[in-house]
Amino acid sequence: MNFEYSDQVKQLLQQLEGFMADFVYPAEQRYRDEVQQAANPWANPPVIEELKVKARELGLWNLFIPESHREFGGLGLSNAEYAPLAEVMGRVLWSSEVFNCSAPDTGNMEVLMMYGTPAQREQWLTPLLAGEIRSAFAMTEPAVASSDATNIECLIERRGDDYVINGRKWYITGAMRESCRVLILMGKNDPDNPSRHQQQSMILVPADTPGVKLVRACTALGFDDAPIGHAEVLFEDVTVPAENMLLGPGRGFEIAQGRLGPGRIHHCMRLIGCAQRALELACQRSVSRSTFGKQLAQHQSIREVIAQSYAEIEQARLLTLKTADLMDRAGNKVAKNLIAAAKIVVPAMAQRVLDRAMQIHGAGGLSEDYFMAEAFTYARTCRLADGPDEVHMMALGKQVIGELGGA
Repeated sequence: MNFEYSDQVKQLLQQLEGFMADFVYPAEQRYRDEVQQAANPWANPPVIEELKVKARELGLWNLFIPESHREFGGLGLSNAEYAPLAEVMGRVLWSSEVFNCSAPDTGNMEVLMMYGTPAQREQWLTPLLAGEIRSAFAMTEPAVASSDATNIECLIERRGDDYVINGRKWYITGAMRESCRVLILMGKNDPDNPSRHQQQSMILVPADTPGVKLVRACTALGFDDAPIGHAEVLFEDVTVPAENMLLGPGRGFEIAQGRLGPGRIHHCMRLIGCAQRALELACQRSVSRSTFGKQLAQHQSIREVIAQSYAEIEQARLLTLKTADLMDRAGNKVAKNLIAAAKIVVPAMAQRVLDRAMQIHGAGGLSEDYFMAEAFTYARTCRLADGPDEVHMMALGKQVIGELGGA
């Protein structure tokens, strides 16, 4: 692959880095203050809405939309072209939303682009693309091991012209937020189907549908992640029209595979940004503090962890770019091994680098004064989100043995 970015990407990087420097980094404390002082912690902070207007005016909007869906907007960037931009956005955990490029909305928008009917797109995709509403993806359940999605028990039953949904989901990212208007829910509509991968469907559930109950906000390592939030949601006799079904009954796994490939690599891109910023802060800290009569930067142990972090970030970035390039050239299915490898490697790398940077910052590294503690939580969460490490390693190991085992 060619590691030289195109002139378009170079220009976008310059614009994006300038926007971050001028507007996003200076607003980090304001964002924290607005979230903490808000009467409703799940309402979007005013600073986000202000910055969204600026970003859209500058054309830094919906950058994730690929050429294959160019009719919906964006710049038609490839995965490899989008990667460095997502990395920059990942340096501040909430900044992706400023550019309408935040999870889980990007994945949900891609689902609607690929599988939605014209009516579904008009109702939900159009306002999502405009940044007017937000969405959630309801898959994980507390009562079963959801790492095996065939275990899902939430029922979607056909009753006349409607589907009725009953079940409980949790860690549903974005469902707590005030602006969440729709959930894409995965459940079983045909539990007796002999094919375990044709029992599930995905269906659109308006958040205000009677029977949709937000039970609580689930924390991650103590963070409630307001204003986004990770909700436990109870669905009790939730009735939606049959036309809310996506693609068709029994096609949930098909949709999931189309959704999760790009989503996994987008998380990797953002995590590299987190790790890179943590490394920079660690280096700055190491030359500004002294212990035992010399700068931290002069201690061998500090130099070693800086070197380790630098090398690991570079390795992870190259793997992510190689994965993105193969996805662009050959498609997600052909790139599945590299997607799995990146999903295994990058979150764990970011977790290690952030941990080292926190250690170099001493007690401050644990505080809200720096972004690292929350970013560490994000990295740790990503080792479960979109499939846990173990599932990716199991699938990748099986595939590699099949290719190289000679049997």
